[in-house]
Amino acid sequence: MDGANHSMVSEFVFLGLSNSWEIQLVLFVFSSMFYVASMMGNSLIVLTVAWDPHLHSPMYFLLANLSFIDLGVSSVISPKMISDIFRKRKVISFGGCIAQIFFIHAIGGTEMVLLIVMAFDRYVAICKPLHYLTVMSQKVCIVLLGASWIIGFIHSLTQLAFAMKLPFCGPNVLDSFYCDFPRFIKLACVDTHKLEFMLTANSGFVSVGAFFILIISYIFILITVRKLSSSGSSKALSTLSTHIMVVILFFGPCIFVYTWPQATSYLDNYLVIFDVVLTPFLNSVIYTFRNKDMKMAMRRICSQVCVYRRISEMTKVL
Repeated sequence: MDGANHSMVSEFVFLGLSNSWEIQLVLFVFSSMFYVASMMGNSLIVLTVAWDPHLHSPMYFLLANLSFIDLGVSSVISPKMISDIFRKRKVISFGGCIAQIFFIHAIGGTEMVLLIVMAFDRYVAICKPLHYLTVMSQKVCIVLLGASWIIGFIHSLTQLAFAMKLPFCGPNVLDSFYCDFPRFIKLACVDTHKLEFMLTANSGFVSVGAFFILIISYIFILITVRKLSSSGSSKALSTLSTHIMVVILFFGPCIFVYTWPQATSYLDNYLVIFDVVLTPFLNSVIYTFRNKDMKMAMRRICSQVCVYRRISEMTKVL
């Protein structure tokens, strides 16, 4: 089908989450508060790891990049959703809808692969500590990070290539507050059952596959941890529990949305809010307050900032 005639629809209309003013107000306050907190928390982690030389290690390099990706996860959907809550007519352009779909899957796919890389990092650190710095060298970390982004973009582009060929001539109403493949392709003017199954199976398989790879990896690491000394075991268990909590928070809603056969739009929408608003915030909290090195680094930065302020004030007085 010709690219010029692939669509007669220039925009899509969202039905949103609720028509109740009270629910809209709660959603606005909740989403705004956690979006701002998530942006601040993850930005602080990125800046702390970049600033503090004590955190220049493979684990914190990967953690900083996870926080950077979480900034993207929060920003793809949340700003548009928050700005639309009180609007009677919630509209997104065709190009904006395509861009939102692309970044949702590109960033989501990248985070899935990065979480697997972080599990591999913990495996090497715990199971092969003497070879850790050799295996997880700076070059290897950069290559693994680059591979995560490439896989995420390929995953997104592959699915988008099929959806872009569809003709859209109306209707243009999405029973949601954001664009994603399952509802987007249902609006096409042709039979899309096979494509719906393929795209949903693709995202579902990627989510479930990555989740089971991570769970199996952590089970294997936990078995190894049991053989360690009590001090090393407790520290390793603390780190692993943090990673496992992040994995469950991230993959739980994704797996439900893409694999549950009788999922409803209402439930899916609120699970997505949890995934894009609350989970990035919880990730930053989990990695900050359950990590002694991060807390110490943040205290050092606060101390340095206070010293700089005092010096600046003294300079102005003189």
